Amino acid sequence: MGRRSKDENERNSVTADLSQPQHGTLDRNNRVIIVFALALVLFLAALDVTIITTALPTISNQLRASEDGFTWIGSSFVLANATSSSLWGKLSDIWGRKIMLVLANVIFMIGSLICALSNTAGLLISGRAIQGVGSGGIVVLVNTCIGDLFSVRDRAQYFGILGMVWALASAIGPIIGGAFTEKLSWRWCFYINLPLDGVALVALVFFFSIETQRMSPIQGLKAIDWTGILTITGGTLMFLLGLQLAGTNAPWSSTQVISLLVFGPSTIFLFLLNEWKLARHPIVPIHIFQDRSNLAAFAITFVHGAVFIAGNYFMPLYFQTVLSASPILSGVYLLPQVLALSIISGITGLVIRKTGYYLGIIRIGMALMALGYGLFIEMKPYESWSRLITYQIIAGVGGGMNFEAPLIALYAVVNNSDMATTTSTFGFVRQLAEAVSIVIGGVIFQSGLRNRENSLISRLGSGEAKKLLSSPEMTVDDLNHFSIKQRALLSEVYTESLSKMWIFYTALAVFGIVLSLFVVGCPLDDPEPPESMEMQHPDSSALRSE
Repeated sequence: MGRRSKDENERNSVTADLSQPQHGTLDRNNRVIIVFALALVLFLAALDVTIITTALPTISNQLRASEDGFTWIGSSFVLANATSSSLWGKLSDIWGRKIMLVLANVIFMIGSLICALSNTAGLLISGRAIQGVGSGGIVVLVNTCIGDLFSVRDRAQYFGILGMVWALASAIGPIIGGAFTEKLSWRWCFYINLPLDGVALVALVFFFSIETQRMSPIQGLKAIDWTGILTITGGTLMFLLGLQLAGTNAPWSSTQVISLLVFGPSTIFLFLLNEWKLARHPIVPIHIFQDRSNLAAFAITFVHGAVFIAGNYFMPLYFQTVLSASPILSGVYLLPQVLALSIISGITGLVIRKTGYYLGIIRIGMALMALGYGLFIEMKPYESWSRLITYQIIAGVGGGMNFEAPLIALYAVVNNSDMATTTSTFGFVRQLAEAVSIVIGGVIFQSGLRNRENSLISRLGSGEAKKLLSSPEMTVDDLNHFSIKQRALLSEVYTESLSKMWIFYTALAVFGIVLSLFVVGCPLDDPEPPESMEMQHPDSSALRSE
């Protein structure tokens, strides 16, 4: 701690004290209703990340989506989520938590309705992007509201619940999507959001009340870091679009790909420069990254998000194309990982609340995650169920331990005035990691398939091989068109390509272990929360007076 100045020690106190954050009156009944509503909207936001993974082949066929359209149906939601999340925290600082949370849910429902009624791939992609914008606000503001309502140690319990909800929703998304696709229609993947989100919205409108200082619209608009929003959004989209194009129908050496991969990071650099030197009210205050422990915690958040989402997105591909599982069964086969993620995430929150100890949880979790994904590398075309279940449980336990522990590590040291911004940055980093991970994983997988192009052409024929390479996601019906020998070849090629991808994610998880060595363990000492809690954001008065 001696490396910090006196001012930094005052700002990043090692002891997080509940008496300083916003407080407001909240009786037991209201607390149950509010936490339930917050958990429900978060469940829906998380569900929509993966609910279409098992439905995408059917959606693509029915809407006659092109190769690029097929990709963007899945990724537009995550990209919009990632690039919008940095804005919501600042907006809630200006106009209040409740109104922004309600607005985010309304936007999410509008996007869901557009998706459900879509008759073209372009309209569906637009609806998914609108959904993503609303989801970005939901993820950030739910976490921020929990931070407002409870002490640091109590937050661990509720963040554990939210982590369990997120893990459960993300992992069972393929099951629900497969069931809707086979038994009803893929459109129910989106219709389901309307009644459930409507119930949560009613609860939030009538029972959720946080009194915060307000600014006039003009003051609020002036306080928003518009340059930061444009640069981080544009830079992120350019970078991910470059990866998408390189992984589908453009060579890495093409002018378009090179330009996007150069100008994307360059624009992100301009964003960082703006946040550091120019922004009056930066979206991401650079000083929260100047602490080594905070920087490591954010990096772990990125690694965890990237590795976790890979299992949810690509394991169904293994189940459907290698093990010939139906959409529903491919989701059911994820249950070992689902249960491990959900149970351990909840237990982790309770452990941190009781002990105040999170550092060991972060390190053990990353180690188990690396072990689990390392074992995925050895999966065979005809895997034994005992090993497959064991591998998923190990990966799930590791993933569940780090859903919220890095955020607790951040809360333990950041200034209370940076609490909301830290939460929004945490959400942005995780969502950005998921968006980048999906694209990179797809690029690695496609590269593995193309390395076996000659074998595929000789055994399947030029037409079938090119069709497979351009759109490798196949249903059981697609597989049934091939002979037994051809299906054996496909299983071998898919398994080999997926193994190369798992090597990347294992290396990333190992890097997370190294990063965890730089996180500092701080005591979470705070008194019991007072009965009367007046909610007031610390930044509001500073913004209003300017």
